[in-house]
Amino acid sequence: MAVERFPVDAGLIHVFAQAIGDPNPVYHDEEAARAAGFPGVLAPPTFVQASAHFDPDYPLRPKPGQPWFGSGREPSGTGRGGGAGVGGDGGGGASRGTGLHAEQHYEYHRPLCAGDVLTATVTPGRRWEKEGRRAGKLLFSESVTEYRDQRGELVVTARSVGVMTSRPVEQEAGQAAGQEEGQ
Repeated sequence: MAVERFPVDAGLIHVFAQAIGDPNPVYHDEEAARAAGFPGVLAPPTFVQASAHFDPDYPLRPKPGQPWFGSGREPSGTGRGGGAGVGGDGGGGASRGTGLHAEQHYEYHRPLCAGDVLTATVTPGRRWEKEGRRAGKLLFSESVTEYRDQRGELVVTARSVGVMTSRPVEQEAGQAAGQEEGQ
């Protein structure tokens, strides 16, 4: 995801805080935010995820006239029907297995407040493997998103980790069924 312009609006912050069930007044009352030492209405810690709504190519949003991996027609993340794993490429592309979003980390370099205008750039992070007990090799991949303000200053660094199995889950289930029949 690369977002060219993500305006941090007090109304959007308020709606986001309501959606996550956080009634803290610093998320909707400018006086409360200033009394707490912030320059304006403060954004909740995971607020930068809302930048996906400003990315025209966000892969988890349905596109008119195109099949959507979340339609229920095909299993999500298996690589059929245009599916894609969650959490970046999850460690190897949707055709290699089932992807999951495994971790999310946020590092705030300063408070994010209403009035900021962010840009986001994404770069690949680390990749590593671990041996799984049932699904074979687990492939991990990290994606690093840097959010910078209108002055180009780094505000938030978000790290997302995806994990994929080295073989599709259907293959594993089929093997397990075959083993039970052979017993």
